[in-house]
Amino acid sequence: MSAYGSPPASGSAISGGSFVAVAGPSGVGKDTLINYARDRLAGDQRFVFVRRIITRDADGVTEDHDTLSRKEFAAAEAAGKFSLVWQAHGLSYALPRSVDADIAAGRVVIANISRQLIDELKARYENFVLVVVSAHRDVIAARLKARGRESDAEIVARLNRIAVQDTVRYEAIRLENSGPKETAGERLASLLKATAEDPETVKEAMARAPL
Repeated sequence: MSAYGSPPASGSAISGGSFVAVAGPSGVGKDTLINYARDRLAGDQRFVFVRRIITRDADGVTEDHDTLSRKEFAAAEAAGKFSLVWQAHGLSYALPRSVDADIAAGRVVIANISRQLIDELKARYENFVLVVVSAHRDVIAARLKARGRESDAEIVARLNRIAVQDTVRYEAIRLENSGPKETAGERLASLLKATAEDPETVKEAMARAPL
């Protein structure tokens, strides 16, 4: 995987609002929780839930993203329309340039990101909050199977990779999402409200609870 974003024009981290990165392996329910929190916070202008741009057709079941062809994606990237770009699993992903303006305007921006981007995001945005979602192995397997994108063998391989990746430690707020979506979803919505009101306290809590 590779990732990069154009540095802020000033050369320093973008301040004002906060970037809340929701990370975790496929199948833990990141998009489900983000969608739940978005519905709970609908109408509150302090929050911006980012639609990722991906070179993959939307399936109408999981993430509601914007789709570009590879040619369209390359043209948009060349035109500077993205704040961050990365590649994974043969696809290209991006966050729109509007993310920077929203944070500079004092808003809380929420996005589903790859954990490989964490260092870049921490450098790019002064107020950075990492939320790592986890779930039991059998729950993840069932969700991946229901998604229908991978064979049984590919799912097992993915689960084995997760076990290795989880040995990596970050300062993060952790959400366990093996049960009803409302449980972790309410926690995420509450965390976002707290970030809007007092980001420093949330960052301190993140530092006290490394993943």
